[in-house]
Amino acid sequence: MGVTFAASQFPPLALGFFGLGVGYLIWGTQELFGFPERDERVDRSLGVWGLWMPGFCQLVTGLILFVGLTWFQVFASDKILYMAALAFSAYGIHWFALGWNRYRGNDPRPNVGMSVAFTVLSALGATVFFHGGDWPVGLLFIGLAAIYVTDFFIALGADLFEPILGLIRVVTGLWLMYLMSAVTLNFAAGFHLTV
Repeated sequence: MGVTFAASQFPPLALGFFGLGVGYLIWGTQELFGFPERDERVDRSLGVWGLWMPGFCQLVTGLILFVGLTWFQVFASDKILYMAALAFSAYGIHWFALGWNRYRGNDPRPNVGMSVAFTVLSALGATVFFHGGDWPVGLLFIGLAAIYVTDFFIALGADLFEPILGLIRVVTGLWLMYLMSAVTLNFAAGFHLTV
């Protein structure tokens, strides 16, 4: 006889939204305003932030969601969380690579292929969340798709897209701060904000 766990009403979404939002606000601000100007020290700092905030926070969120959906079925009533688990896990691992590459000063040209794959994942996320009636998270995936389409051209050497990427990251980062706040207020304080 197996162990049965009670369903949880508290998936760790706020942690994933917060981590990614912080990463976008830090990287996007630098790309948009060129401040601080990029050099080895700034790239190392951006790399560390990329590894730990969007990388680690999203990976932890994705793993908890996957384990909660598959091994313990504590989130089984909300199947749309499968897409969230996939996205948080994949984006988290991706940020470990982005952060490490920035930290080490590695060549960004291989990001061409990464950008294609993450544009597909972003389109999939938008489709799932809009289909499920969750337009705020669907809108987030539209922002993510715009980031990866823009990053594709930067990886090809079109540096003029960098401020555009920065703007999209900042706007998406601010939207993530709203999503994090709304989820937290809904779960912890009984609010009914749209998420």
